Amino acid sequence: MLRRALWLGWGRGLLGLGLGTRRGVSTLEWDGKVSEIKKKIQSVIPGGAWNPLYDTSHLPPEHSDVVIVGGGVLGLSVAYWLKRLEKQRGAIKVLVVERDHTYSQASTVLSVGGIRQQFSLPENIQLSLFSVEFLRNINEYLAVVDDPPLDLRFNPSGYLFLASEKGAATMENNVKVQRQEGAKVCLMSPEQLRNKFPWINTEGVALASYGLENEGWFDPWSLLQGLRRKVQSMGVLFCQGEVTRFVSSSDRTETPSGEEVILKKIHEVHVKVDHSQEYQPVECAIVVNTAGAWSGQIAELAGIGKGPPGTLQGTKLPVEPRKRYVYLWHCPQGPGLEAPLLADPSGAYFRRDGLGNNYLGGCSPTAEEEPDPRNLEVDHDFFQDKVWPLLAQRVPAFETLKVKSAWAGYYDYNTFDQNGVVGPHPLVVNMYFATGFSGHGLQQAPAVGRAVAEMVLEGRFQTIDLSPFLFSRFYLGEKAQEHCII
Repeated sequence: MLRRALWLGWGRGLLGLGLGTRRGVSTLEWDGKVSEIKKKIQSVIPGGAWNPLYDTSHLPPEHSDVVIVGGGVLGLSVAYWLKRLEKQRGAIKVLVVERDHTYSQASTVLSVGGIRQQFSLPENIQLSLFSVEFLRNINEYLAVVDDPPLDLRFNPSGYLFLASEKGAATMENNVKVQRQEGAKVCLMSPEQLRNKFPWINTEGVALASYGLENEGWFDPWSLLQGLRRKVQSMGVLFCQGEVTRFVSSSDRTETPSGEEVILKKIHEVHVKVDHSQEYQPVECAIVVNTAGAWSGQIAELAGIGKGPPGTLQGTKLPVEPRKRYVYLWHCPQGPGLEAPLLADPSGAYFRRDGLGNNYLGGCSPTAEEEPDPRNLEVDHDFFQDKVWPLLAQRVPAFETLKVKSAWAGYYDYNTFDQNGVVGPHPLVVNMYFATGFSGHGLQQAPAVGRAVAEMVLEGRFQTIDLSPFLFSRFYLGEKAQEHCII
């Protein structure tokens, strides 16, 4: 019975929690009260006009139905779908809080921008199938009147996964699942691989899987800016600042199995405004945690994981920052325009970048090699010692490459099963998650945003059932293990 209650979740959507962010007062009623207060002040202040005593434009509003913590592509996607799916235009007030308005350290813009359907879990395949449809028809979704159309520079060159003898059977099983879900993927023998991509050294390769449609890469910055422009046109509010505290109420209850638990509901979010010591309390009905690599810290602020070990209350959100390097190199004799994004069994990967024989790539470190995530400094020796030998072994032309630049970015790494966390927390009933995708959050953001909005508004997933991605799995020990992680 407890398992069933956890999967269903304690929250029942925004309608069940009430749109009103002030206890006993609806949003519309509150706006009316504010209007009355302003009129009374106007009647006693000379001049008649409503002139605040100081500029508050940098502050968030005093109340918002939904507060989204994190303004990257996932947060913006949730905001977009909340506004798109609202029953009445303007019915839901949405605030996005982002601490880095330049996005200089955002995972979104520091990624290589890939999108694929070659995953091992049906849910991930379904998410990416919808997301690529969204991206390929981007202006049907994100067009804004009188603004120029978006160009994501989508390059449909596909993904090419290589498998050793040890990984061949797993690859076959993965491709079977991918095809069942509607992805266009083919298997290739080493001989077929050499014929199609003669620049590949097939030594140690037993099998390959190649995405024939709807795979490739795009410009993450263009998607971020397009989403931001669109949601602003839909009335979403933005605030540059950092969430420092949640104010909540508690209620003790029992599960069907008799276990006593404490349910919490967040009523207020404290936002520390950038370059200031002041904070603004924002009353709210819903909080969505899309803080990426820092979402575990936001969950802790809400009291998640602070109970006794081994209990639901003591179960943490297992998401932490992991630093990953991306290197840009030039190689005049490198693979041509037909080159897909190649993922080697060693963990090394690369793709073309533009038309001038430039390439982006890298390799995830081993557990022993994990770099310090407290900064985004690049380890150039890691490329020389670890990445380059792997690349040159697989693509002999890369023996003559020259590195032009490099940068580092963060994975919102889910240490439990390297998969996303989507939906409500079972005890902090009005905190929802969209995080922990461990490197594939950008490409799945359009579909994940829709899923979270469905759960907030209707209390359940409606288009893609993401129940295996609920927070409850961490307590139940049920991994949604994704094997195709780059």
